[in-house]
Amino acid sequence: MTNREERLQKVIAQSGVTSRRKAEQLIVDGKIKVNDKVVDELGSKVTANDKIEVNGVPLEKELPVYYLLYKPRGVISSVKDDKGRKVVTDFLEGISERIFPIGRLDYDTSGILLLTNDGEFANQLMHPKYEVEKIYVAKIKGIPSKMELGQLRKGVKSDKDILKATNYNILSTDKKKNTMIIEITLHEGKNKHVRRMMEQLGYPVMKLKRERYGVLTLDGLKPGEYRALNPKEVKQIWNKASEIVK
Repeated sequence: MTNREERLQKVIAQSGVTSRRKAEQLIVDGKIKVNDKVVDELGSKVTANDKIEVNGVPLEKELPVYYLLYKPRGVISSVKDDKGRKVVTDFLEGISERIFPIGRLDYDTSGILLLTNDGEFANQLMHPKYEVEKIYVAKIKGIPSKMELGQLRKGVKSDKDILKATNYNILSTDKKKNTMIIEITLHEGKNKHVRRMMEQLGYPVMKLKRERYGVLTLDGLKPGEYRALNPKEVKQIWNKASEIVK
């Protein structure tokens, strides 16, 4: 943050402490101090020289960082786990910033996962209207017909959700093993979207991997490896999100 004025809730969110929406609630609840004075009005602005406290804890002004992790299977998409299981931040050793994953990949799902300390960036990407293209490759039990697969585009009802794919592409079939490998493209990303969608059609997912997230791919990475996003990649993703949620 420079010396120009920024909205207080935006600065809090960018620090990675919480989302912008929760930051707004903290302000309204009188949990935020600026220069030792409680600030409870939304729209209040601050600069880089101001001292900010969240629930009595000084706000650390970290530079924003953005990472892409090739998440392996059998790993929790969190910064900690009360059962002692491996979490995604275990793979990013030597990083001093308080990073956290943007969204989630299931325990048994591998592939692209983004991590950051920029709460505003994360909140933007997780906005319900953000239609970033995500491509998954699934190995499923059974060989559905073209008519059944066509239902993916129309929508499959699961509980109270209508789960849709924007596109699909059959990569291979194995009649002896009665399996199919299919590429599925999503714009939205509801909880266990691909798995629930295929289960409703009667073809459970045996293995699932997210291979692309917008312009980002897994090229050059092995499971458990990560890399920093370059400024161009961050800008592309941010601009796309900003266009959609306006």
